[in-house]
Amino acid sequence: MGSEKKILITGAGGFIGGYLVAEALERGYETWAAVRSTTSREFLTDERIHFIELDFTDEQKLAATLRTHVEKCGAWDYVVHNLGATKCTNYLDFERINYGYLRALVEALRAINAIPQNLVLISSLSVMGMGDDVGYTPFKPTDIPQPNTRYGTSKLKAETYLQMQPDVPFTILRLTGVYGPHERDYFLMMKSIKRGFDFSVGFRKQMLTFIYVKDVARAVMAAIEHEPKRKAFFISEDMAYTQQQFRALVCNELKKTFVIPVACPIWLVRVVCAVAEWWGKVTLKPSTLNGDKFNILKQRNWLCDTTETKAELGFTARYSLPEGLHEAIAWYRKAGWL
Repeated sequence: MGSEKKILITGAGGFIGGYLVAEALERGYETWAAVRSTTSREFLTDERIHFIELDFTDEQKLAATLRTHVEKCGAWDYVVHNLGATKCTNYLDFERINYGYLRALVEALRAINAIPQNLVLISSLSVMGMGDDVGYTPFKPTDIPQPNTRYGTSKLKAETYLQMQPDVPFTILRLTGVYGPHERDYFLMMKSIKRGFDFSVGFRKQMLTFIYVKDVARAVMAAIEHEPKRKAFFISEDMAYTQQQFRALVCNELKKTFVIPVACPIWLVRVVCAVAEWWGKVTLKPSTLNGDKFNILKQRNWLCDTTETKAELGFTARYSLPEGLHEAIAWYRKAGWL
């Protein structure tokens, strides 16, 4: 399908990026991985990968690098913009990176007449905000996004920017919680369970949704290989799980028979997140726990309707959470993480 077609993947050195690169290679694309000079290439070892160093912090340098490449090698048929920030010590960085880098890329490509046939933007279910935390109605594609985090707001601004570019063919993918080998946030939950404690937030039922990272890569390729839709799609496994179900699945994989569930009151989690955020600013190291994360943790309902995703992109998740956790935990154990 992808023979001789060229694809550029930004954020290629990140958790999801490595899987996008591998899937593109598997499908026969001439695959270009956009990285920084400091980016780890630990999971980008395939000799077929073409690397391009792009400096998104300097728009003129970015434009010049892209111009030189296109003049020498030709334009890319497809671009997957996977570059983004999920946690920052300075919240202004969310907008600068998640929106600003996309805008810089599009404007640079437009200036050299290299707008791709399809640009896929990796976005997030966080753009939707709180949703129905009482009746647990799934988010629908027709719902108006109302983000309640700075991260979600920056992603929505990027989406809105694309929707205002009449000359850019695009498809937006809003991912729910992504897990799999190399991922670190869900891994910390698994590590805690292995140590005998499972921490949850609040006392009301929380319905969590997941998508395995290999399914994310398949979803991106489904978007690439369909006509640009100029709209957003939810990417999620159809099932939802409670914290207790997640814990039971992890325990089963780790052969852990006794774990103490610790339900933390909402007010306590708010305090811990505030302190962790303050300490992150002091040390200049982004903390996993912060004000944004608090709003995410307290949310009870992450269900989303994937009907349009199946109908228009032909994508359905292959991995259930039990299957994905089996594969991911096997990797964590083999790599010595667990």
